[in-house]
Amino acid sequence: MSEEYVLQLQHIRKEYPGVVALKDVTLELKKGEILALIGENGAGKSTLIKCCSGAVIPTAGKIVVNGKEFTSMTPQLAAENGIAIIYQEFNNVKELSAAENLFLGRPIRKGIVVDKAAMEKEAVKAFERLHIKIDPKTLMKNLTVGYQQMVEIAKAIQQNAQILIMDEPSAPLTSAEVESMFEVVEQLRDEGISIIYISHRLEELYRLSDRILVMRDGEYVKTLITEESNTQELIRLMVGRELTESYPPRGNCVKEDDVVLELKDVTGNGDKNISLKVRRGEILGLGGLVGAGRTELAQLIFGAAKKESGQVIFKGKEINPKSPREAIDLGIALVPEDRKRHGAMLGISIKNNINMPIYERNSTLSVIDSKKEKEIAEKYQKNMAIKTPSLNQLVKNLRNLSKVS
Repeated sequence: MSEEYVLQLQHIRKEYPGVVALKDVTLELKKGEILALIGENGAGKSTLIKCCSGAVIPTAGKIVVNGKEFTSMTPQLAAENGIAIIYQEFNNVKELSAAENLFLGRPIRKGIVVDKAAMEKEAVKAFERLHIKIDPKTLMKNLTVGYQQMVEIAKAIQQNAQILIMDEPSAPLTSAEVESMFEVVEQLRDEGISIIYISHRLEELYRLSDRILVMRDGEYVKTLITEESNTQELIRLMVGRELTESYPPRGNCVKEDDVVLELKDVTGNGDKNISLKVRRGEILGLGGLVGAGRTELAQLIFGAAKKESGQVIFKGKEINPKSPREAIDLGIALVPEDRKRHGAMLGISIKNNINMPIYERNSTLSVIDSKKEKEIAEKYQKNMAIKTPSLNQLVKNLRNLSKVS
């Protein structure tokens, strides 16, 4: 290994039953640099970084950390070799304090008793190092998402991580929180810590990264020097073709009076007096900060939460679905925020998942029409470009599980 690199993933391959998630991927990370890792959903980015943490064991290839060669990692081995990963889904305990989360799994003790005062004192030092103001006694559940992420970063640094991998760190943050996070990331780079930064937001990569590694369909495509690249080139490398229009014209397909869904002063599930109209063929965006009530409103419309007052009018008729089943029967669908917990059933097949909401209507005397089931699954596999060798493949074996819908 060149002494220039602190981490090398060499010819990494990962196979699941019937699926090749990674095909001969090589990555090289220099000391004190930010390497951006990009690719479309399903490109294999998450699988690759999980090979670094020990969450995934490669089928082939090797991992080289500061000259030491490994065929696979374990979480403990990764930590011992200075590798830390901050996932989109934080690994914290909401009912514990910031200090207790900082020392999760490795508390400071005085004899057999956990020394909270000592942990709080060390936490203050850790937060001061990152120039962030967090009361170490504050429960995690009472911190903003941005501060929760700062605790995760502080935890990694507290464990002497020299290689920090960040998976979509800006996704849940406000603009102000993103700027604070950028400052911390740049500070860590200046201190000599090497960072792999995953993001779909290309403007962030040009702000932070030194080099950009592009992946597509589980394969390595190219590594570019950030300042020598441009957005069009990155998009072309990610999708494998030229895109002349990011947002093609839609034409005048929306009619002002063709309202499909209307909410009038709807209150419930934490939202108050919400009114809106959605017309046929229209995409209506719901904006707001984390906790503003967007997800709660979607749950209410879908019948997953109770409406307290107001009217929901669908196709000209007032509706009041008491359950998701009633909403589905009306023709309303929800792609939930947390796909793994509330969307896909990971332990069953793609075919079963696609047909799950409509089994009742496609069954006779509780017997599933297997021919119709297969036809429907094949139709949506084609329409949604689901990449799988078989519709009998378990959903958990697909790439990009966090965004399975």
